[in-house]
This record gives sequence, structure tokens and C-alpha cells, in this order.
Amino acid sequence: MAEIINLRQQRKATARADKQQRARDNRIRHGRTKAEKSAALAQKALDQRRLEGHKTERDDDV
Repeated sequence: MAEIINLRQQRKATARADKQQRARDNRIRHGRTKAEKSAALAQKALDQRRLEGHKTERDDDV
């Protein structure tokens, strides 16, 4: 005999699984984690400070 299932629960479970798959695809397609974004921002700021530190000032008064 076949197993008796509740169609409403099955429909909700299927919708939930589809939603999770769509969210997984969107995370892959659109994003970096917050940690990755903040690490990139910190690295950019560090690079900028290092660049400013290596610049020499010009004496336009001469």
C-alpha cells in the first residue's frame, strides 16, 4: 500500500525547498559575505595609507 501523505504539508515543504535553493543561488550570484566586504575595505584603506606614506612632498615655494 502507498504511504498516506498530507498534500498541504508536501506543498509547503516543496515551496520551502525551492525558496532555499533560490536563496542559495542568489548568495552565489550576488554576494560576498560581510566579512569579505569589510576585509576588502580595510585592505584598501591600508594600501591608501601606505601609498600616502611613500609620496614625497613637492616644494612649490622654490
